[in-house]
Amino acid sequence: MGGWQDTAGGLRFQSGKSARTGAGWRAPLRAPASVCCRDTRVNHFVPSTTPAEGLGVLLLFRLIDQATPDFFDPARPIQVTRAPGRLDVMGGFADYSGSLVLQLPTAEAACAAIQARSDDQLRLWSPCRDGSRTQRLSTRLADLGLPDQPIDYQEAHAFLCGDPRDRWAGYLLGCLLVLARERGLRPTQGFDLLVHSDVPEGKGVASSAAVAVAAMRALGARYGLDLPDRELALLCQRVENAIVGAPCGVMDPMVAAAGQADQLLALRCQPCEVEGSLPVPAELEFVGLDSGVRHAITGSDYGSVRVGAFLGQRLLAALRGLPVRQHEGRHHADDPVWRGYLANCPIAEFDREFAARLPVTMRGQEFLQQFGGHADPHTRIEPEREYPVRAPTRHPMAENQRVERFRALLQTEPTESVRQELGALMYEAHAGYSACGLGHEVTDFLVEQAKLRAAAGAPLYGAKVTGGGSGGTVVLFGARGKVWYEALRLKKALQQHTGHSGHVFRWSSPGAFAFGHVELRPAHG
Repeated sequence: MGGWQDTAGGLRFQSGKSARTGAGWRAPLRAPASVCCRDTRVNHFVPSTTPAEGLGVLLLFRLIDQATPDFFDPARPIQVTRAPGRLDVMGGFADYSGSLVLQLPTAEAACAAIQARSDDQLRLWSPCRDGSRTQRLSTRLADLGLPDQPIDYQEAHAFLCGDPRDRWAGYLLGCLLVLARERGLRPTQGFDLLVHSDVPEGKGVASSAAVAVAAMRALGARYGLDLPDRELALLCQRVENAIVGAPCGVMDPMVAAAGQADQLLALRCQPCEVEGSLPVPAELEFVGLDSGVRHAITGSDYGSVRVGAFLGQRLLAALRGLPVRQHEGRHHADDPVWRGYLANCPIAEFDREFAARLPVTMRGQEFLQQFGGHADPHTRIEPEREYPVRAPTRHPMAENQRVERFRALLQTEPTESVRQELGALMYEAHAGYSACGLGHEVTDFLVEQAKLRAAAGAPLYGAKVTGGGSGGTVVLFGARGKVWYEALRLKKALQQHTGHSGHVFRWSSPGAFAFGHVELRPAHG
C-alpha cells in the first residue's frame, strides 16, 4: 500500500502495489502568532451556541475563520465536537484484565471541526499544540476502498501509519474506515476535517483517545449516524487496536465520551460497563503533574507486562482444569466463575491457592511450546523474550480490590481517617506499577516528594502514576485549593531534579456527549 511521501518537486501521494490512486500533501505552515480565545467573533460563520471559555472551542473558531476560504467553504455549515483527556485516579493498566477503574476528565481536550464536501476528497488538518507548525494531508474515498469495499485493517495500518509523521491521520481516517467496516457506512462524498488538541501527548492522559472520540463524533454528525457512548468508545478502541496498532483498552475513549465534569467515571472494563459517576468531594481535589518522561502505550514495558498477564491467565486456566478452545488464533478458557477476567479473582484466593504455583517470569518460547498461545488479540508473544508473569497476573486482582474500596470510601464522610486511607490506596497502586516493571525513577521521585510534603504537614494524602506507567503523569490527591499549590512546589522540585517544567492538570470538563456539539452556520447566506 502506498503512503504520503515528500518528493523533490513537491508533495504527492506515492501509490504502491495495490495501485490505488489519490493525491496527498503535507505542508508545514506557520500558525498565527497569537489567538485570543475571549474574542468569539468570526467573520464567516455564526455559532449555534457559545461554549464556556477554557474548553478549547473558541480557539477552534478562530482557526476555522483564519482558514476560510483556503480550507473551509464559507457557504457550508460546520459541525464542531469536543472530547477531553483524562486523569487515571485508580485502576490504571488493569483495565484489560477487567478491573473497575475511576477516571476524571481533564479540561484539556481535542476539538474537531468537519465540513461536508460535494466531491470524494478527504482533507485533514492538524495544527500542533504550540502553534509553530501545522500538518495537512489529503486523499480520496477510493484509497480506503470506499464506497464499494473498505480495505481491511492490515492494509489500512500500512497505508495510514506507514510513515510515523502521518500516524495522526490513522486516528482520523481510521475512524471513517471503522465506521465503514463495523457500521456499514458507504459514503460517496468526502469532508474537510480540522482537529486541534491541547491534551499533551505522551503524558499518560489519553491524548490519542481524545482525538479519536472527537473525530468519531464529528463523522457521526457528518454522516447522520447515531453512535451511543458505549458503542462509540468500542469503535474508537478498534481504531487504536486494529489500525494504529496500540494495544490499549476501552477505558480512555469511554471517559472521553461519557465523562462528567468534576466527577469520577466508574467503569468496569468487562468490557465496558459504566457504573455511574462519583462527584469529587467539595473538600478534596485531584491534580496531575507531568513528569516529563514520555509514556507510550506501544512501549516494550507496557507490552511485556500485558503479555505477562495473559500468560498468567492461561497458566491459571491450566491449574484450575478449565477447558480451552481456540478461535481465530486465540486460546480462550471456558471460565464461568471469573468470566475470563483476572480482576474477578479475589486476591486472597490467588495468594492462597495459586501465587506460589505461578513462575515469576517465563520465556515466550517455553510458553508457546506448552500452551500454543494466549487470549489477547492485541499482543504477540515473542519466543526469545522473558516475560514477567506472577506480578502482572496478581496486579489486576489487587487493584480491583483497591478501586472497590476507594469508591466505597468516596461515598462516605471525608473525615481525616478516610482521606488518609484513600491516599494509602493510591500509594499502594503506585507500588503495584513498580512490582510489575512499569515504574520509573522520575515518577517515583514525585511520589516520594509528595510523601515528604505530607510528612511535613502539607494537605497531601496520596499520589500515584497514571495510565500505563513507565513515565507519564502523576496524580496528586489532597485538600481542594491547596493541593494545587503543592503541585507547583513539586513542579519546582522536578525542574531542579531533571530540568523539566511539567504541565499541571488542575481543572475538569465534560465528556463528548455531555458537551454535545456546536454548528457553525454561514454568516452570509
